[in-house]
Amino acid sequence: MRALLAKLKAPTVELNYGREVIAAMARRHARRTAEGELNILDIGLGTGADLLNVAKSLGHPHAKLFGLESHAPHVEAARALGVEVRQADVERSAFPFEPASLDLILANQVLEHTKEIFWIASEVSRVLKPGGLFIVGVPNLASLHSRIMLGLGMQPSPIDVLGPHVRGFTKPGFRRFIETDGYFRVVEVGGSNFYPFPQSLARPLARLLPGFAVSLFFCCQRTGKAGRFLDVLESRFFETPYYRGDPSR
Repeated sequence: MRALLAKLKAPTVELNYGREVIAAMARRHARRTAEGELNILDIGLGTGADLLNVAKSLGHPHAKLFGLESHAPHVEAARALGVEVRQADVERSAFPFEPASLDLILANQVLEHTKEIFWIASEVSRVLKPGGLFIVGVPNLASLHSRIMLGLGMQPSPIDVLGPHVRGFTKPGFRRFIETDGYFRVVEVGGSNFYPFPQSLARPLARLLPGFAVSLFFCCQRTGKAGRFLDVLESRFFETPYYRGDPSR
């Protein structure tokens, strides 16, 4: 069964990254938030494909491109393309930017690999300007093919035990998380790809039914609320020791 599903999805797998969805969200919302210089950060930069695609789509004459990446070959490749890359452990390190200094932050297909999403969201809330955007792309645990797999007693592929993902996200689940206590508000939700259909059907189906799409995309706006997202842990108890920063610093 898994072999059949893999064969069906292979022709459309590139759509999972939703680069056209991310670029469209940035075009619709980022111009309202930036005057003069536009500072864009990509968390988990990779080779810089998402960041460069968004920059090209916006066509901003004064865009400055930054990336956080730890994989050395990716760092070198992105720097060769003109991206200012900084190396940091996004789950344990303070982002190397001043408070309220960035206009747009991307995190595409990154958060599902991380445990410390409270820390990451908190650092985003610290360095993003009020009104700035945080555009997130994640695999959809409630996609049509995941529902079918679960119905057949199979492990859904977005959170395969024998795989790199440690978190699963659904449309209402991520919205509830990121909007907690009012540091962000979701201004747009989109989807990309729709297994097991070909691209000609996958694109319109994902637009029409994002909650069933393979990947979900959220355009989140930083509100004017003071403080950091990490403060949501102060009034809640979770049975896991989430990282809250180094108290010695």
